Amino acid sequence: MPLHLGRILVFPIKSLDGVSVDAARITAGGILEQDRIYAIFDEAGTYVNGKRTARIQLLRCEYDPTLREIQLWEEGQSTRMVFNLDERSRLNRWLGDFFGFPVTVRHEPHSGFPDDRTAFGPTVVCEASLRAVASWYPGLELESVRRRFRTNLEIDGGAFAEDSLFGGPDELRPFSIGAVQFQGHNPCQRCVVPTRDPDTAAPIPNFQKTFMELRRQHLPAWADARRFNHYYRFAVNTSIGKSEAGKVIRVGDPLCLAPTPPLTSQG
Repeated sequence: MPLHLGRILVFPIKSLDGVSVDAARITAGGILEQDRIYAIFDEAGTYVNGKRTARIQLLRCEYDPTLREIQLWEEGQSTRMVFNLDERSRLNRWLGDFFGFPVTVRHEPHSGFPDDRTAFGPTVVCEASLRAVASWYPGLELESVRRRFRTNLEIDGGAFAEDSLFGGPDELRPFSIGAVQFQGHNPCQRCVVPTRDPDTAAPIPNFQKTFMELRRQHLPAWADARRFNHYYRFAVNTSIGKSEAGKVIRVGDPLCLAPTPPLTSQG
């Protein structure tokens, strides 16, 4: 059975909570519309993100349907603050008080603020892969793993079937989701963020060590192991060409490797 797109998640403000959407347009900069188009910076112009401070993982947010207004609150607190993302001076002050140093929220609607400036497109994973990772840690649930790894596109295939979307060193692997053409780059190198609880920021002891060992054990036989200088890699980095600007991907769209037939799920 061909693989299909099962979920789309966008993260309007980099490092904060995501939003599930049914469809997403591709921007001229090759990102999903509304994905990581805002980011928080300190006075030196450095990202304020989960790599820098675990405190950001205590921020909860909800957006209005237009994604132009945000409610923010601290985990465990009942007071919610409402901010207009077009007028960010109040938001900057509130976040500065939260972090304890001045910050500025910047906006880049076309190219966003990706971690990888080469593989700047949405990340891709199979839901079954997220479930597999959850099974490696006692008591860990799917939604917690989903929020730890913050992947944009979830495919409804077998565990680690997304490892078909990258090839050997220096190879880009073309594939499509619906009408949109992608280039698969490499398995995504992970940071400290997945080791922490997405609500409390409390770490799981030996999370990375356990992940690396089990990821190695569960690497599909057909996956190119040369792409793993270490095994703390999960989901696939992509890019999208300028020709795809304006096209839309939708939940339910088929995923096809080019020029081969649609990728099939395993097991």
